[in-house]
Amino acid sequence: MVLVSLNHPDMNGADTLGIGAKQPFVIAGPGEYEVKGIAIRGYAAESGYQKKKRINTVYTVLLEGMKLCFLGALGTPVLPPTLKEELDDVDVLFVPVGDEGVLSGADANKLAAQIEPKLVIPVHYAGLADAALKPFLKEAGEERSVPVEKLTLKKKDLDGKEGEIVVLKAEQ
Repeated sequence: MVLVSLNHPDMNGADTLGIGAKQPFVIAGPGEYEVKGIAIRGYAAESGYQKKKRINTVYTVLLEGMKLCFLGALGTPVLPPTLKEELDDVDVLFVPVGDEGVLSGADANKLAAQIEPKLVIPVHYAGLADAALKPFLKEAGEERSVPVEKLTLKKKDLDGKEGEIVVLKAEQ
């Protein structure tokens, strides 16, 4: 399964992910979907990616008892009302941090604090670690976070967590 948040070559490589006849199920926009028992909802939101107003899809995914939220290339910390309601009880939040029209470090931190997930994973900062990731971590009081190579999660791993930040090592 592939989730496409923004129809732009930087955000949509779905056509490169298949192997022969085995092609992924591609979800590329707002709506309700179910794939092999996994429930996905997509919500339209704004992005100013590369200084152009675009439609970004924010996805929530219900997987193995966890609610994941991928904000995609979200460009504003102001969420549409229908989306605010959907983001109650998010376990894992993937929040874009960077430039090019996605959230600044300060805005990403404010939005993550509003959503109150158990785990926050910053994304979109590859090549911008100093300019984008460091301000986000500083705002969150997590300047000493060390990137990890791999993250494996189960619902029980999230018990007792409140807004913990996990930085995944980004490929340059």
